[in-house]
Amino acid sequence: MDQPLPDLRAALDGAERITSEAQLDALYGEPVPAAVTKEIDHVSPHYRAFIEKAPFVLLATSGPEGLDCSPRGDPPGFVKVVDAKTLLLPDRRGNNRVDTLRNLVRDPRIALLFLVPGAGETLRVNGRAEILVDPVLCEAFAMQGKPARSVVRVTAERVYVQCQKALVRSRLWDADSRIARGELPSVGQIL
Repeated sequence: MDQPLPDLRAALDGAERITSEAQLDALYGEPVPAAVTKEIDHVSPHYRAFIEKAPFVLLATSGPEGLDCSPRGDPPGFVKVVDAKTLLLPDRRGNNRVDTLRNLVRDPRIALLFLVPGAGETLRVNGRAEILVDPVLCEAFAMQGKPARSVVRVTAERVYVQCQKALVRSRLWDADSRIARGELPSVGQIL
């Protein structure tokens, strides 16, 4: 940061709140045309290539208790593109909180954010999902001899690439921006 931060508590107390779309539009103006035209309702061949190279995706869901955003990762290509509208995502054994899956059985809306190491752009897929437990499907996603616990089928409704500004500013992929793991509390310390 270039300047010292002001007293943020005082700034929060006096800050004007944006409470309408009209205020938001007045503040930000019209979207750049390319930001609107890049959105399509299916997975194009270019978007498919991005998904097939992604070893990491964030899943956002909503349920009665609130929102959830969960990471998923496996070797690149672990999310399968069946056709222009259908993605399959394995769910592996974990801590059994199943927040994402619990949300999906109550509200099928889902948002995916795909990341590819070294690529500045991200890919967003918004749609609807359902949880499948077919043994053949689960076995098709086996890793180290263990089938997927379930498979999430995502029907794409809105698909678009996000520009690289956030990843460039964050320097996420820059090796010299990494911190030593010891600078953060361990999971054991947090628990």
